[in-house]
Order: sequence, then structure tokens, then C-alpha cells
Amino acid sequence: MKKIIILIVLIGISVPAFAQKSLDSYHSVLQSTLDRSIKVSHEKGYTIKEVKPNIYVLTDGIWQSAAIVTLDGVVLIDAPESFGQNIEKAIAEVTDKRITTLVYTHGHSDHIGGSKYLANIENLEIISLTKVADFLREQNDPRRLIPNRSFEGALVLKKGNKQIYLSNHMNYHSNEGDLFVSVPEDKFLMVIDVLAPGYVPFKNLDLSNNVHNYLKVFDQILAYDFDVFIGGHLTAIGDKEDVLQTKAYVEDLYKTVKRIHNSTNMIEIMGATAQKIGWDNKYLLFDAFLNKVIEDSYKEIESRWIDKLAGVDVFSKSHISTMLNYVRWDD
Repeated sequence: MKKIIILIVLIGISVPAFAQKSLDSYHSVLQSTLDRSIKVSHEKGYTIKEVKPNIYVLTDGIWQSAAIVTLDGVVLIDAPESFGQNIEKAIAEVTDKRITTLVYTHGHSDHIGGSKYLANIENLEIISLTKVADFLREQNDPRRLIPNRSFEGALVLKKGNKQIYLSNHMNYHSNEGDLFVSVPEDKFLMVIDVLAPGYVPFKNLDLSNNVHNYLKVFDQILAYDFDVFIGGHLTAIGDKEDVLQTKAYVEDLYKTVKRIHNSTNMIEIMGATAQKIGWDNKYLLFDAFLNKVIEDSYKEIESRWIDKLAGVDVFSKSHISTMLNYVRWDD
């Protein structure tokens, strides 16, 4: 540990915020969350699991993708950078069909940066939203293969005996758009970076760039008929109850932050802080008000959710901060 600290100092990397808090002070992951997780072989570096007939989830324990085996080949949904080198090997464990189509749910490199390992597949069809394709051409990132087929709005992908529905509902997460991927016949739905079953969302409401739409996305998900839900992260397979639970958590965040923000006297908090530092540093004075709202909101959220979802003490303050930005400036 001492060597790690010295190395961090030498190379000039700032210590992350979580390191300022004792690691022993964090709650263990809920046993109920651990019990439902797919077990990942750390020797292999991945696991592939059938969740519906001829529909598989691939995961390394942090990221997830999906493989839909059809009579005309395999449709791969996303190619995470973390286990991209193992995708073809994993699929070969369950079928002799080759990958013919790769669908990008969105443009973030962590979910599609492993596509570079598929560059040698002959005539590979790569599908994305038009704006995602335009963005990737502009980025010219060798990790992310450029789509050769794009569309706007919705597309029904017919492959062999499967019909895969791709739909862009609204902008809630990535600037270029996100896809819902469904196979209605199998009641299968994949929506990336909204929720992780058994956990609170990732930092800043799963990096949402539009909280107004993020608050709506749960109802759009629930409008689908599904009993298997893939969220793109960690190892649990979700269902409608997971979506409902995360929706309840996010709605509680919104109502709590809005109530505490509206009932906290900004001038009073700033005045109390000014008695200690004066009135010159306006940023610091305003930050004292914002931090008061965040801390008071967290006390409530932590008390209600710490025993229901894993990661409350890791990411809920970032959720509250993101929600506060929305409540104060957009709502």
C-alpha cells in the first residue's frame, strides 16, 4: 500500500474523492444483491449465460453485452472494451454460428471500444443511430469501428428466425442518442446505462446529460412487455421489479432534493458562512448553501435506501448533486 501511495505522488495523479474516506466506513454490498449475481470466472475473464432461448448475456462482472443467435448468424449487442478480446471465444462456447451483425446501443467507448477485436470479421454489419455514426466518424477512434449501416428513430432488424426491435426514444444519457433493444417474442429488453439491478444507478444518475428525460425513461421502459432486463453493467439479470425499484429511488431523490432545496434559506446559510470568511468569496458562500442541501438530502436518502439497494453510500451524493442542478436550474 505504501508503494502505491508513493507512486501516486510521483506521477502526479490526484487521489480520488472516495480515498479521502476510510474504505472501512463503506457498507458491504447487500447479500441479496450478491446472491443474484452471475458468477464470473476470473481465470477466463468472462462468463456467457443463456437468459432466453438463443439469447445470451456476456459479462466480466462489470460490463455486459448480449448475443442473439439466429439461423443466419449471431447479432451482437455492444462490444465492451473490457472483454472485447474474449467475445468471439465466448460465443464459440454456445454456437458454431459466426457474428454477422454488431449493434451499438450508443457511442460510449466503454460499451463499444472492444469492437476493434472484431475488425477481422468479414462483411461484419455494424448498426447504430445516424448521430452515433456521425460522432464516431468525427472521433476517428481506432477502438470503435465505424458503423456501415445507420438509421434514425426505429428499425426492425430481421435476422433468420428473430426480429430485433431497435428504438431511440429520447436523449437522456449520451448526446447522440441511446437505443432500446427488444425481442418481443422472447420478452427480452436491453437498455444501457439507466440502472443496475440490485444497485443504485452509477455516478451522476448514470452520467445522464438530461435529468428531465432521465426521470421519464423508467415509464418508457415499463411500457415494454419483458421479463428479462439487461442494463449493461455488473452481473445481475433484471426484471420489471428492478425497474420499478430504481424508479422509486430516483423519484424519492427528486422529491427530497426539491423539498429540502426549497425549504433551505440560502441567504441565511451564506450569511453564517460569511461570518467566518467574509463576503468576498461568493463561490464559496454559494457552495456552502449547495452543500447544505446535499448533506441534508443525503441523510434522508441514506436512511431509506441503504438496506434496499447496494451503493447508496458510494454514489447517492453524486445523484443528489446532479438532481440539485436540475431542481435549481431546470425544473
